[in-house]
Amino acid sequence: MVVCGDDGLAHRLAAELRGVYGEQVTLVVPPSRGQVRQPVVGRARAVSAALLDRVVNAAVNRANGGEPTGGERVLEAAEATEAVLAEAGVDRAAALALVYDDDETNIRAALTARRLNPRLRLVLRLYNRRLGQHIEDLLDQAAALATGHTGQAPAGFDASTTVLSDADTAAPALAATALAGTSKVVHADGLLLHAVERHPPRPGEVADPGLCTLALLSATSTDPAGADGSEGSGDQGPQLLPDAAAVEAATGRGTVVLERVAYSGPSLPAGRAGVPPLGSLFSPRLRWSLAGLVGCVVALAVALTLVTGDHPLHATYVTLLDLFAINEPALDKPTGRQILQLLSGLVGLLLLPVLLAAVLEALGTFRTASALRKPPRGLGGHVVLLGLGKIGTRVLTRLRELHIPVVCVEADPEARGLATARRLRVPVVLGDVTQEGVLEAAKIHRAHALLALTSADTTNLEAVLYARSVRPDLRVVLRLYDDDFATAVYRTLRAAHPGALTRSRSVSHLAAPAFAGAMMGRQILGAIPVERRVLLFAAVEVGGHPQLEGRTVGEAFRPGSWRVLALDTSAPDERRRDEPGAEQSGTDRPPSALVWDVPDTYVLRPGDRVVLAATRRGLAELLGRRSRERTQA
Repeated sequence: MVVCGDDGLAHRLAAELRGVYGEQVTLVVPPSRGQVRQPVVGRARAVSAALLDRVVNAAVNRANGGEPTGGERVLEAAEATEAVLAEAGVDRAAALALVYDDDETNIRAALTARRLNPRLRLVLRLYNRRLGQHIEDLLDQAAALATGHTGQAPAGFDASTTVLSDADTAAPALAATALAGTSKVVHADGLLLHAVERHPPRPGEVADPGLCTLALLSATSTDPAGADGSEGSGDQGPQLLPDAAAVEAATGRGTVVLERVAYSGPSLPAGRAGVPPLGSLFSPRLRWSLAGLVGCVVALAVALTLVTGDHPLHATYVTLLDLFAINEPALDKPTGRQILQLLSGLVGLLLLPVLLAAVLEALGTFRTASALRKPPRGLGGHVVLLGLGKIGTRVLTRLRELHIPVVCVEADPEARGLATARRLRVPVVLGDVTQEGVLEAAKIHRAHALLALTSADTTNLEAVLYARSVRPDLRVVLRLYDDDFATAVYRTLRAAHPGALTRSRSVSHLAAPAFAGAMMGRQILGAIPVERRVLLFAAVEVGGHPQLEGRTVGEAFRPGSWRVLALDTSAPDERRRDEPGAEQSGTDRPPSALVWDVPDTYVLRPGDRVVLAATRRGLAELLGRRSRERTQA
């Protein structure tokens, strides 16, 4: 496996492939004097980690009968050029992950790698989801033409291209962590999988099992001062994919339940950014004024019809001429006609300021819509979101989909997320969050939660500490660089503020399992965090996997490792991959053919395709290349 990147995700992904799947990894990173900052686990404990790796590898070698396990080779290069990729061994590698922070860099390297090795499995990190779908189709087509497999690919051939986004993978977890009772969502083939955390049932209550129970939470998960599933806390940690006996035996523990599955379909077309609806152009007072003037014109036209006996349309026309003062004076007309002309002129004088006010209000509305909104007075119970970069923008979209009030804080007036905030009409405070008065302007003292998602760890930590000094019971979620540092910060804040809920998350820790799974040749539909562990959803072909093929759904279930959730009944040529969170624009997507109530007695056939939930090590055991080779041998 070859991993190329310039941030913590590359290091975390290489460690995932090496430690969980036992793969040989070549890591290509910029020179150490550049912008790469290796995670704490690799910097502060490099010597002990290397010694531990040797001990673990030796133990695994003995357990495997002397079979060598994966290692890691590090190459330092500023860019993933053709020469660098050739030196990394892309021409003979099984998979390549391009996880640079820049989309253009990943696309350029992917095109070069596909030319060097048409059989290579590619995994790209792209923020632009629409472009990612086109690049995925282009690279797959190029691989098919280069290898001559333009039709049905033979068994064992997997030169697929998978485009993922760390922002899309981590955003649901970050958004759900800030809100109690929010379901964790995974997109699967046009469907929404809702994994809902449920509190322990009260005495006398019967818990709804939903479709299935995915995990048993730790005993302290509902306690603000709980251990958040950290090892060594003295409490029983989370149990992933428990069997029926474990669920029945668990008392006083929360659960993660697959509650329901619904067709998501294509999203509604969004309106043009900055263009408000017609009804919001004018204030209610101005609309009533215009309605009153229209009523006066109608009354004058009716009166003129009664006085002169003219046709109603002609009377209305004459009234409008009098209204705009472009009719001849009624000097030789009857008295009634003269009085109506004077009243029409008076109404015309009243119409001028109303029309001017309408023009000014419309211009002001357009100007306000194109500008950033400020937090309204009296706002409370909202979420304060710090940072509108890649991660912050995705989290903002998730929160607005859940109809959660949000106030954003951003220091860069050119941040990419400001356009999204303007389109969603979300209040934004421009300013450095470390400066006094910025959090106060975001109404932090009346907020429900604080999401610190900037790219600087010190900024996030300083903002959280200051917010806690203003409101000690505030719910806070921090985005930190690596998971070790996130765990240390979490434990310290929990000890200092035991009455408030604190969570710390590492984006690379949340996203790495999905990227590693895609490199192993599977379609990763998504990943959800269960406290400090990760549960993966993947679509798997049954053929070639003895643990699934020829077994019933009940027999294929292995507690703590994997569980079959759904069966894809569509024809093989109709099966489509769906990137988590990908936009379905421009085409109508038919309802999915996934069947979620598969009986335990159903026998899995080689041609079946199933959706399963699994732990990382469970997937490594089920679908890892080395495990398959040992099974076949």
